[in-house]
Amino acid sequence: MNKIEYEEMVAFHPGYYVNDYIEGYEMTQEEFAKRLDVSPKHVSELINGKKDISNNLAKNLSLMTGTSVELWINLQKTYDEIKMEIEKRKQLEKDAEIAKMISYKYFENLGVVEKTSNKYEKVKNLCGYLNISKLTLLEKTDLLSSFRTSGSVGNKRQIINSNAWLQTAINEGRKKEVKDFDINKLKKSVPKIRELTLKKENVFLPELEKIFYECGVSFVKLPHLKSSGVNGVVKWLNKKKVILAINDKNRYSDIFWFSLFHEIKHVLQQKLKKVIVNDEKNILGIDEKLEKEADDFARETLIPSESFYGFFKKKEISEESIIEFAKSVKIHPGIVVGRLQKEKLIKNNQYNFLREKISR
Repeated sequence: MNKIEYEEMVAFHPGYYVNDYIEGYEMTQEEFAKRLDVSPKHVSELINGKKDISNNLAKNLSLMTGTSVELWINLQKTYDEIKMEIEKRKQLEKDAEIAKMISYKYFENLGVVEKTSNKYEKVKNLCGYLNISKLTLLEKTDLLSSFRTSGSVGNKRQIINSNAWLQTAINEGRKKEVKDFDINKLKKSVPKIRELTLKKENVFLPELEKIFYECGVSFVKLPHLKSSGVNGVVKWLNKKKVILAINDKNRYSDIFWFSLFHEIKHVLQQKLKKVIVNDEKNILGIDEKLEKEADDFARETLIPSESFYGFFKKKEISEESIIEFAKSVKIHPGIVVGRLQKEKLIKNNQYNFLREKISR
């Protein structure tokens, strides 16, 4: 244990040389300890690389062996430096394996990392952008989420990419300037946001940005990161600014709108000290109560259940009845189709032609 080897590097702990002196003096460790004025346990731990050389010990060793204090101090320093380099290289190799599981191209396309094919540069660039000391930290389910996982959990790749996407959303949200958060403005804006469901993406996105800007919400729409299992996140930076981020994992606009109102509810819940993840598969952990509140809010805001069930109890489901109902509640027919599919009133592939897709 007093010698570490890795590739071409070897680090000798000062205890390695202390043991040479003990053998040269033909002493037991106990005898050597008495002469050095330390306990036998201290000498044993020193020889086995478990105890480092202190300034006082370096002084005693120099006097006992006829060497200089600097010799022992330098032996310790050299050992520490080589050991650190070995640990750094080992960690770099582990991180390089993690980097293989992440689409580096995704971050290049966002313009947040330099283009490179060198695996070690990828590690360095990703660590810098994601604000972490090592990529292996992305394996932790509680790295960013405020809730422990319960029930089903994701595989290693899903956890890594979910954390990477979440930090990306937070980073991009930090960059945006917004007015101070105003909960009353946001509540009053909900009907106006709902009206945007009838508009095309190139129209509703800029309008969403303006509304959220006025309310103090940093709105971020990002591409889906391959293998990531989360759809969105809400994180408060302080009492005056909150990030609301969603991605285009599910390209249908009805899912986009449901996710958006789901996240709006999380903002309205004002859990300032929690990072709330839209995590359908419970990869990073959820609070079931908060999630149910958010789901109920999104569902009822988009299509009130009383109107929904009242209409389709009276009429058979058809293309004409879907369009008729959508007009009556002033919502896009694709959102009605999504609700019907979700509640298993129609098959998952029925009337998909009425649904719209959002861009990536």
